[in-house]
Amino acid sequence: MEKEKLRIDKYLWSIRVYKTRSLAAEACQRGKVRFNGEPVKSSRQVRIGDRYEVKTDARKWVIEVTGLLANRVDYQTSLKYYLDLTPEEVKQATSSSYVFYTGKRKSKQGRPTKRDKRRMDDFLDEIE
Repeated sequence: MEKEKLRIDKYLWSIRVYKTRSLAAEACQRGKVRFNGEPVKSSRQVRIGDRYEVKTDARKWVIEVTGLLANRVDYQTSLKYYLDLTPEEVKQATSSSYVFYTGKRKSKQGRPTKRDKRRMDDFLDEIE
């Protein structure tokens, strides 16, 4: 499973930051993956101890490489190969902004009841 040399796009795909390797490579080309503040190419070799700043659609990551992973594995296994060093303020701001823009409910109560829907409709009618 572990290799001596590994490209950054393959590493980000294998630890499940990006859904596909081509999305990881595209993110590198667009400058969304940085090492020491500098954008990296998708062919950059990853080393244990490297710290990368990665921006995805969902959130911003600061990760430190703790192991090299050649193939994609399940989420629980992938956690062993990196440390998430993202500051708590960034995590909270990202999660609250994500909830705000998608309209998802934080409460995990499922979809709105008929009563909730009527209240939302009345509220939105008052705004217009």
